[in-house]
Amino acid sequence: MSERQIMTDDGMGRALSRIAHEILERNRGAGDLLLVGIHRRGVPMANRLSKRLAEFEGAKVPVGSLDINLYRDDLRERKRPRVRVHRTNLPVSIQGQRVVLVDDVLYTGRTIRAALDALNDYGRPNQVQLAVMIDRGHRELPIRADYVGRNIPTARSEIVAVRLTENDGVDEVVLLRPENSADDVPESENGEEGA
Repeated sequence: MSERQIMTDDGMGRALSRIAHEILERNRGAGDLLLVGIHRRGVPMANRLSKRLAEFEGAKVPVGSLDINLYRDDLRERKRPRVRVHRTNLPVSIQGQRVVLVDDVLYTGRTIRAALDALNDYGRPNQVQLAVMIDRGHRELPIRADYVGRNIPTARSEIVAVRLTENDGVDEVVLLRPENSADDVPESENGEEGA
């Protein structure tokens, strides 16, 4: 697989700052907000967003973590059906809160659907919003992000990897492309291969 960096640590930092400002503008401040990161990379991103919100607003926004593994709709299709379950931690009740789900990449929408199902088991928030670092398209469900760090059009065969210092030792976003992929041939506007 070839690898191309599409976002640096500085770019990620600017994107998180912009998302934090957008969250504050849309919600008219940080009151009643709860950031909930989806395991794995959504959790450190939610923590980073909380720090930026505190810098901009002067108020600490609580951060929770949500495990969605038991809510996934692809468990039977996986080659290794065993699932590693993480602990869900919600520091406050979600009842009546404005919850901002945080994840690294929005792709088909199935992860977010699972997160919404998991979240509903913990109560009924007033509103659920979605913040992602990367929206790569290819939705299979009618789900969209409210806050996006960057839109990256991709082929289905490509992989967008958000790497975070907390998990991976580095902050960057890379595009992984399989060698000689059929998706490398662009489609023209009329749907024919080649352009």
